[in-house]
Amino acid sequence: MRHRKKGRKLSRTASHRRAMLSGLAQQLFLEDRIVTTLAKAKELRPYAEKLVTRAKKGDLHSRREALKKLKKKEVVDRLFQEVAPSFADRNGGYTRIVKLGFRKSDAADIALIELVGRGMQDEES
Repeated sequence: MRHRKKGRKLSRTASHRRAMLSGLAQQLFLEDRIVTTLAKAKELRPYAEKLVTRAKKGDLHSRREALKKLKKKEVVDRLFQEVAPSFADRNGGYTRIVKLGFRKSDAADIALIELVGRGMQDEES
């Protein structure tokens, strides 16, 4: 039984899982939307939302904590200067997961994860 065991292992070691989530979050904050498997998207959602919440504080400690997770200064700069201010009046629910169907090769569930309100701006312009 998996009582009190949150999170998916995704067939990876802990270090590989951390690196993968960091990479997915970096791409999400750079591009505002990414396509990945449903399981990865569901694991990425709380990871990314906690980073956005931390970025909304905007202090030095929050920036350093985000840098520990994201590793790239330009991604953290974009998160703090562009992404977080756009969610200033929102209390959570910064991401949206949309199921896209199945991957042809291995029939894995594919999903789009995007930052709410940010992905739509690209389509309108």
